[in-house]
Amino acid sequence: MTINTEDLLGSILESLDRIEYIKSEDIPDIDLYMDQVTTFMESHLKSTVRDPEQNKILTKTMINNYAKNDLLPPPVKKKYSKEHVLLLIFIYYYKGILSISDIQNLFRPITEKFFNTSGEFNLAAVYEEVFGLEREQIDVLKADVVEKFKIAESTFGDAPSDSKEFLQMFSFICMLSFDVYVKKLLIEKMIDGLSDRGERADRKNRKKQDSSSQTDV
Repeated sequence: MTINTEDLLGSILESLDRIEYIKSEDIPDIDLYMDQVTTFMESHLKSTVRDPEQNKILTKTMINNYAKNDLLPPPVKKKYSKEHVLLLIFIYYYKGILSISDIQNLFRPITEKFFNTSGEFNLAAVYEEVFGLEREQIDVLKADVVEKFKIAESTFGDAPSDSKEFLQMFSFICMLSFDVYVKKLLIEKMIDGLSDRGERADRKNRKKQDSSSQTDV
């Protein structure tokens, strides 16, 4: 007995097509209170969680913790702007694979350069650009999943019939897991590089400030 291609693979591909993407224009242009933010996130991303009844997309405690850990700029008069919501969407996707410190290092230049700014390169423009690319990758991802599935079906040809289906499923899960593992390593390496460059830039700026202070004296 082999993996039921029609049922399992079809279900996986359909789930990829259902991945929710919040467009920038879907987010209200008015500032929102915390309850309104959590309601908005819940209504748009609930379909992406494993158990919608048990797993919350966003809670007040989460928002407060993000602010305390410098992932999210503080609200203005207890209200959150559209850009706050954009950052929360980024955090939602990153928190499952990255540590808080990695997200901090990744977000620091984003918030410094693009949060609460006007002009062409604001946070909304950055968001639309990167999420637009991700949506384009769905077809590529689906093709990759199909290929890995076919490879898994070809494994354990000599296994006992009562174990073959499970072992093929295990092969499929292992290939997908290894793919995630390698990409996570690459992401962490790139973030480390960003952090190193930031530290070098800070040291350079401090040296300039020290030299300027000595000249003034």
